[in-house]
Amino acid sequence: MKNIFKNFAIFFLVFAIIAAIFSFYSNQFDQPEEMNLGQLVQEIENQQVKTIQINGDELNITLQDGKEYLSKKENGESLITLLNSYSVPAEKISQIDIKVGEEPNSGIMFSTILPFIIPGLFILGIIWFMMRQVQGVNNRAMTFGQSGAKLADQKVKVTFKDVAGAKEAKEGLEEIVEFLKSPQKFIALGAKIPKGVLLLGSPGTGKTLLSRAVAGEAKVPFFHISGSEFVEMFVGVGASRVRDLFKKAKKAAPCIIFIDEIDAVGRQRGSGLGGSHDEREQTLNQILTEMDGFDNQTNIIVLAATNRPDVLDPALLRPGRFDRQVVIDMPDIKDREEILTIHAKGKPLGKDSNLKMVAQRTPGFSGADLANVLNEAAITTARKNEKVISQNTVLDSIEKVMLGPERKSHVLSEKEKKVTAYHEAGHAIVAHYLEHADPVHKISIISRGRAAGYTINLPSEDKKMTSYSDFIDDMAVLLGGRMAEQIFFKEVTTGASNDLERATAIARSLITQFGMNKKLGFRTFGKKEEMVFLGKEIHERRDYSEKTAEEIDQEISEYIQKASQTAEKVITEHREQMEMIVKTLVEKETIEKEEFEKLVA
Repeated sequence: MKNIFKNFAIFFLVFAIIAAIFSFYSNQFDQPEEMNLGQLVQEIENQQVKTIQINGDELNITLQDGKEYLSKKENGESLITLLNSYSVPAEKISQIDIKVGEEPNSGIMFSTILPFIIPGLFILGIIWFMMRQVQGVNNRAMTFGQSGAKLADQKVKVTFKDVAGAKEAKEGLEEIVEFLKSPQKFIALGAKIPKGVLLLGSPGTGKTLLSRAVAGEAKVPFFHISGSEFVEMFVGVGASRVRDLFKKAKKAAPCIIFIDEIDAVGRQRGSGLGGSHDEREQTLNQILTEMDGFDNQTNIIVLAATNRPDVLDPALLRPGRFDRQVVIDMPDIKDREEILTIHAKGKPLGKDSNLKMVAQRTPGFSGADLANVLNEAAITTARKNEKVISQNTVLDSIEKVMLGPERKSHVLSEKEKKVTAYHEAGHAIVAHYLEHADPVHKISIISRGRAAGYTINLPSEDKKMTSYSDFIDDMAVLLGGRMAEQIFFKEVTTGASNDLERATAIARSLITQFGMNKKLGFRTFGKKEEMVFLGKEIHERRDYSEKTAEEIDQEISEYIQKASQTAEKVITEHREQMEMIVKTLVEKETIEKEEFEKLVA
């Protein structure tokens, strides 16, 4: 308070000095020139006076040329009597416009009042601005430890009907809705309401959407926050925000807290370089305490989502914390069709639209990918100034999402075009004649993304497991393009670099991950654990000898060699079909499934 009064006194003193200086200079400039009575009489006789304004004992004189003067007379004596005493003729006095009375003088406002008002307003504005800044800093300091959780708008409701597929996941979450709607039914039987539900699934499978559907079905408050919003550079802030979040939730109970990407704070403790004083670990400790600490009577359910369950701390996954783990798989063909139907609402699809065909062409697509396909189709249709989304536009959007947009400016030379045609035809021929390879749906030599051409192989039905024969044929299909270049041009290009990388990865997985190699036996090689600070490469620990590593390299090379031989054999036996496919590709640039099957029939 002393500082406030001191600052106010200083500001008031400065204000008074500035006002006095301003008033002094303004009065000096605004004050008219003085004229004595003798000069006034002389000007009247010369008929140079236009008006005289009488304000008490002051005379404001205006001459014919517009100049203004100030004169004074004696108190109580009229101007006419004064002029008569100077023997001024009456006819000359009558020519002057004489005004008697107090005229509002605007000069008083500007010369007297404004010099005080303007600096005062200026200084008050500075004081208000400074006080507001100080108040804002205080408010931010006081709210620094508060959580940034947002309360979802309950007017915009999402229900399980708005979520296609994920039947098992929805069944598991429907019980959570029952717990929130009628908890007494379960408490009467001695059942404890689950504290937490962990949603596991690949990115884009609908974890956040399902959590919103739970809130919509239960009709309870829904707090949502990201795991990264807890952690700050200051120690203790994350834990404080966790306490504040649960404090708000307890007031609104029964309710749901949704923590998205919980792996941002829920990683295994002791894996970093910060030790026990790591801010992230302190935040995790507070979450564990709030979920199942001394106060375990609250009616709050915590939903959390992650696509990295392998890095979570074991204390999070034990009963009493996240009692349930709901796995959300990639949608199968029926689920994909239902998802496409939901996302097609509000989009004018053409009469030729067939969402079932689109679902068949999108194996491995998540719900977000399928939404992106229809969105890209709508954008393309709008750019073409069309009113209806055609089936071809939707199918082109699938390739755009998978590979990227067409690079129409990337024009291949005749030689490169021919090499690309043989390369893609090699993939297609090998895939068609190998029993366990996926059927060919499309071949194109139009550049998309980073690829000069592409061949789309899609399974006839969704697979949950992959056999050894599938892997072997997939490697042969990948090397079919390289072998076609070798057979027809006697040399290879850089176009097969990605194919070699993928084939090598499959061969290594067969040996080290799936135990499908007869020579090295039914076991895995290498242990993959991730350290937060050290990185994956440094911490990838070998659990085998150097001799075994050499044998792994030899077996990988042997797998690649056998796959190359298989591809070479298929291409050599069906050389005529290869030539027909290449000729069609060079002419049309794209071959669909039906035309391809006619060419190889």
